[in-house]
Amino acid sequence: MFRSNIYTLAGMIFFCIILNQNGMATNNQCAMISKETILRTTDLLIKQAGEINRFRIERGVKQTAALWQSADGAEKEFEEFCLSEFIKTDEGLEQLLNKFSTAFESLNGLYNKMILDLKRPLHLNQGEITPIDEVFGGYNPSAHLTEDLFRNRIAFIITLNFPSYSLAEKTAKGPNWSRKEWVYAKAGDLFISREPAELVMKVGAILSNADTYIASYNIYMGNLLDNNGKTMFPKELRLITHWGLRDELKSNYSETTGIDKQKMIYEVMKHIIYQDIPSNVINKNNVQWNPYTNKTYTNGKELIDTAEANTRYEHLLNLFNVTKQLDAYNPQYPTYIVRKFDQEMQISQDDVEKLFMAFCSAPQIKEVASLISKRLQRKLEPFDIWYDGFKTRSQLNEADLDIKTKAKYPTNSALEKDLPSILIKLGFTKEKADFITSKITVDASRGAGHAWGAQMKTEKAHLRSRFGKDGMDYKGYNIAVHEFGHNVEQTITLYEMDYYLLSGVPNTAFTEAVAFLFQQKDLELLGVKNDDVNKKHLMALDNCWAAYEIMGVSLVDMRVWKWLYANPNATVPQLKEAVIKIAKDVWNTYYAAIFGIKDQPILAIYSHMIDSPLYLSAYSVGHLIDFQMEQYLEGKPFATELERMLLSGSIIPQVWMKNAVGKEISTEPMLTATTEALKIIKQ
Repeated sequence: MFRSNIYTLAGMIFFCIILNQNGMATNNQCAMISKETILRTTDLLIKQAGEINRFRIERGVKQTAALWQSADGAEKEFEEFCLSEFIKTDEGLEQLLNKFSTAFESLNGLYNKMILDLKRPLHLNQGEITPIDEVFGGYNPSAHLTEDLFRNRIAFIITLNFPSYSLAEKTAKGPNWSRKEWVYAKAGDLFISREPAELVMKVGAILSNADTYIASYNIYMGNLLDNNGKTMFPKELRLITHWGLRDELKSNYSETTGIDKQKMIYEVMKHIIYQDIPSNVINKNNVQWNPYTNKTYTNGKELIDTAEANTRYEHLLNLFNVTKQLDAYNPQYPTYIVRKFDQEMQISQDDVEKLFMAFCSAPQIKEVASLISKRLQRKLEPFDIWYDGFKTRSQLNEADLDIKTKAKYPTNSALEKDLPSILIKLGFTKEKADFITSKITVDASRGAGHAWGAQMKTEKAHLRSRFGKDGMDYKGYNIAVHEFGHNVEQTITLYEMDYYLLSGVPNTAFTEAVAFLFQQKDLELLGVKNDDVNKKHLMALDNCWAAYEIMGVSLVDMRVWKWLYANPNATVPQLKEAVIKIAKDVWNTYYAAIFGIKDQPILAIYSHMIDSPLYLSAYSVGHLIDFQMEQYLEGKPFATELERMLLSGSIIPQVWMKNAVGKEISTEPMLTATTEALKIIKQ
């Protein structure tokens, strides 16, 4: 990703920050393009290319000057470059776009393949991870690409000819732009900063370390003991945190004795959050553990064990420290928080936070909670943020579903072979289903599962999910259907998009929304019918409760990063204390009155906080988008309409939503539907 660096001081526009050998910012080797040179170059170009190109010239020259360093040449060379490389005609500009779009597809696609291959031992279930696997997995072969493109001046040709627009400008002008104007604007976003390759590589390595830590964090549930020394779970049940633990907790709402298992899982989660979990129960199968007393045993003998020692928060702090080093190269987006929201999500962090706070405070939440308590015939427990009783599957025995999915998908190749039939069931033609799934391959994942899209048309997208020795259980299948939704979006928006630079969707919330659309049809795809006349209303209640849960988690994630920026010299223990306090504060503000209990840390359990910082907001906004899309799709051909929506591409969110469903992203449709559902379901 490329970002902008534009400073203005005393009439000068300049870029002058580099890293010294110690990785600290220094002002050596600053190259300043004077205001006089910028004005002279601009005037000369306008005389050459005409007034019709004034806007492109003025902005292009300034953009290029902002990124020009001393190593790129003296001011005279800058002026000569601009005069020789500015494209004066529409035909020439379109030709340039087509040329570098083709080149970037090749570069992006091949680097994506290299990264995918290097991470294969970390991501796939291929045996023990060795130290060299971690080194290769953390290596980013594309780290020097951006600087190379500046050095050979390809990047400068683009900054000179394609203006970059702010989010405010895109919001104001975008609704009236043609497709060509949109793709030109996307071209202007390609090079708006110049981050050092060494730092980019460092970020990649630390992210990879965090990802490996999370992907390898499993708890053997059959080794958990209650206070009577008894086990509750199957011997070989191995669950990854947090996803596996959460999904197992959800699955126990259909069991009469499920609450005992749920309480035990919550105890496990709290030990992970507090980091007093015994280190020898993490991804190990030779020790028994009582999470209520936090004691471990082998052959009935109590062990002396050490706690994990804040490893979880060490990874988070490492991520903050390295991403903060990028701030100096991003004056338009001067913090990771701003880059994540204003630049990547293209919705401000303040707007997102206000949206979530308003939703979590909505009066409908208390009514839904009361209904859940009534259905459970007990007071709510903190883990009931994951109440799953509005879904059809909550009334089913998950063991029966496991039998069904394991028989249907004993291996990853069996799932891959069945992908076309899944799409046909969703309304895709056989021809389209065969085409889309021919571009997707299924891998057996080491972690909970994920989707990895291709970046060029000659490569395939990858669907990763867990397969046990006896096949894919229902939890793995449910995740796989979600990830398949990502793959379908990735494939359609790559292969069918009119312009390569518009491939994809506006931000990760949109691809999550598509994945949710698929995931909620998982039982239907298995042949389990839902003839409940109230299924529409139950879905509304389920979506409302799920959004309430994930928005609270997102609020914690955002506030932790605000705390980090306010306390840049924090230690790991201080960060752990802050995360737990923030989680409890958010709980006390939006959940304590609803659940009747204060000071619960449960909102800090999500693994995304550790290996995908500030990603959780995409899930939250994705729930809102998913609900609006689901409402719009009701009674319409799913496949045809979904494809139409996706082909808007990676334009800004609100314009995409208006094109897709006629309305901007809002909490109102979900809350209105919840109100209507409460009237019906309470009867």
